[in-house]
Amino acid sequence: MKSRKLNVTRRRVSILGAAATSVVAGVALLPNWSAGAAVIDDPTVDARTKATFQRLADAVFTDRTDALVTGAQGDREKPLTDGFSGDVKLSSGTARSEDATLSGLGQRKEKLAKAGEKYRKASTTVTLNATRVTGRTAKAAVTETTTLTYAGARGDAPRTTGFQARHELTFRADRQGDWQLTGIRDTDQGGLAVNTLSKPAPVKATTADDTMPNAPRAATTRNPAAVPKTGTTYDYKAMAAYAEKYWNVYNKDYPDFNGHGAGGDCTNFVSQSLKAGGWKHVPGYVYDYTKWFGNAEIQSDSFVGVNEWSWFAQNSKRTTPLANVYQLEVGDVLQMDFDKDGSKDHTMVVTYKSGGVPYVTYHSNNTLRRSVASLVASYPNAYYYAYRT
Repeated sequence: MKSRKLNVTRRRVSILGAAATSVVAGVALLPNWSAGAAVIDDPTVDARTKATFQRLADAVFTDRTDALVTGAQGDREKPLTDGFSGDVKLSSGTARSEDATLSGLGQRKEKLAKAGEKYRKASTTVTLNATRVTGRTAKAAVTETTTLTYAGARGDAPRTTGFQARHELTFRADRQGDWQLTGIRDTDQGGLAVNTLSKPAPVKATTADDTMPNAPRAATTRNPAAVPKTGTTYDYKAMAAYAEKYWNVYNKDYPDFNGHGAGGDCTNFVSQSLKAGGWKHVPGYVYDYTKWFGNAEIQSDSFVGVNEWSWFAQNSKRTTPLANVYQLEVGDVLQMDFDKDGSKDHTMVVTYKSGGVPYVTYHSNNTLRRSVASLVASYPNAYYYAYRT
């Protein structure tokens, strides 16, 4: 790690390496610094401490997205905001984990660059949603909102891509009331943010027999033969407009399946987009994959389930398979199988295409216009399935 000059509580500290201190987003987190006055009884989390929790979370996730731009933390100077009574340190385990994460994201940056995906700047903000204290443990629920600006975007290519991700941070206080960040956990069902390195958890598939339609896998090689869309009754612009309107503000006319063990909202969101573009309900039994319907009160499994949607889409002939992911056009659907077990795990809709590259929008994590090139570079070993709608 490079040496960095840091201005912290009116003192300038030169840091070399991570042995003596942990460094997050330009904030030196020294072993004996604390947030708030020392206490003997179980500590409380006052407004100042909550603000410090939020600021530390912002620093952590800003460093993660900066690593996708610079490949490292770089040299920065960032004073503490006036009015804070100190800082919260990272535990040694958390500091090592974040160092490894930043290193991994630097490697991802290089993979993305080779795939033609480069960013010139990043902007991250973190909102503290709730804090829960049990004894000397505090859990803070936060929402990270990040915008990445593409480098060298030309013509009609998108200038930015963005995502939201939810996390839970765990803090523990010692007998003097000094708080320490001891854990960071992603709480979205999907976990498919560009600055997330862990493989998303696979979806538990509904038991199926050999009669279920089996979608062929799509290749991920660049510059395949184009497969333009022909005449159709569907409004693909309306599908894209719906997805980009509700990518991070959920439509209250439908349930939200993101979080709390609900299984993720990705397919529910794509089904809503397809419905906005002209897909009609096929009423019937909710467990029958040949039916498809969804509203605020009831949804078929094919409306909200990754595999069930695939079965319905193929059986109904509303989709046809594409041989290559780069043949996708606006309004088409892309699915992924992360662990290659034959059960699909994630569903996305194409909302933009430029220079032969489709850009997908999806829920869980909420994401706007992520390039297919970024997905393939980030998850090179996944299986991909491309559907022409």
